[in-house]
Amino acid sequence: MLLLLVTFIGLMLIGLPIGFCLFVSSIWYMAINEIPLMIAAQRVAAGADSFPLLALSFFILAGSLMNSAGITSKIFDFADKLVGHFHGGLGHANVLASVIFSGMSGSAVADTGGLGAIELKAMKDAGYDEDFALAVTGASSIIGPIVPPSVPAVVLGVAANISIGRLFMGGVVPGLLMAGTMCVMIVYFSKKRAYPKGECFSPRAAVLALKDGFFPLLTPVILIGGIISGIFTPTEAAIVAVVYALLLGFANRALNFKNLPGIFIDAIGTTVNVLFIIASSTLFAWLLTTAQVPQQLSQAFLEVVSNKYVALLIINLILLFAGCFLDTAAAIVIFIPIFMPIILSYNIDPVHFGIMMILNLMLGLMTPPVGMVLFVLSSVSKVSFEQIARAIWPFVLALFAVLFLIIFVPEIVTFLPNMIFGS
Repeated sequence: MLLLLVTFIGLMLIGLPIGFCLFVSSIWYMAINEIPLMIAAQRVAAGADSFPLLALSFFILAGSLMNSAGITSKIFDFADKLVGHFHGGLGHANVLASVIFSGMSGSAVADTGGLGAIELKAMKDAGYDEDFALAVTGASSIIGPIVPPSVPAVVLGVAANISIGRLFMGGVVPGLLMAGTMCVMIVYFSKKRAYPKGECFSPRAAVLALKDGFFPLLTPVILIGGIISGIFTPTEAAIVAVVYALLLGFANRALNFKNLPGIFIDAIGTTVNVLFIIASSTLFAWLLTTAQVPQQLSQAFLEVVSNKYVALLIINLILLFAGCFLDTAAAIVIFIPIFMPIILSYNIDPVHFGIMMILNLMLGLMTPPVGMVLFVLSSVSKVSFEQIARAIWPFVLALFAVLFLIIFVPEIVTFLPNMIFGS
């Protein structure tokens, strides 16, 4: 196993893409140990051959379609009319828009790339400091993968054989808690830096914004309502999201048959990248499992750590470190087989652990050296990666507080799934 891990880390340090790091190190390990390479082909194919993973592909496509259909500007305008009158109003609108958009795309990167440019321009034009605008935009984007529908929840549900519907519902309260925490931070910084309030709340303006964005804003209601009521599964919900996005795009003439191929090609590129990482991670995780690494770690945990909360803190430290380097999908597929036996041995609810793991890894999207959200923000704003990383730290620390609250109060996650689906 040391050979496998050293090879993987070495390839990552020289800058090879994470999917290739996982695949090449696994093949090298198999060749050295004379494991038939045919098994590699079988495991990689099995890693991507999953019906629930179709949800991942279609949610990615839905996010691309919604960005291209001009839906994001309507969402932000409605959020601004609703909460823009508070202190630091555009910051609150930024957070609310992310919560709403997350109910459509389930992706932090889609949120950053779609809403990011609109939010940054609006905040800078209103007199907000650039570092504050970047920090709020980046931190609010990671709410997306927590609030349903969630792309990482689909990956985790497949990897851990957990109900995706329960994971979706388990993310609702933590997502709202994250949004509330961010709004408190926004109020603090807005008063400290004397940022402006928006216009006084106008019911008429709010109603007009709601009317203009009614059908886009209906998307989360349709998706979440359909899943809860049992009308369609999470995978089918992703297909519904794509069809609905196409209808909205053609209705407001933002989409046409000429620009569809480019949108589909972009979505295919993102999907293939994620699926290759998942497939390679499946092979890597299988090698760890065949070497009985999960069993040995589980036994070591039980011998050394008697308290489940201490075990959770140790696991979170490992995930925080891994999240700074690994892609979210890769980290989920690799670590779920390792940590799930430990979690079950302490009688920890898998849904509680799953949401905690996703939030932990989302924080990794905002921390160097990988920090995908930081890279996207840098691309959108033309501000250096390092400057954005420094600006976002206060919000990262606030969201860490939410993570620790979830660790010690599992009911925050489990209450809603148990109420809807039964305990």
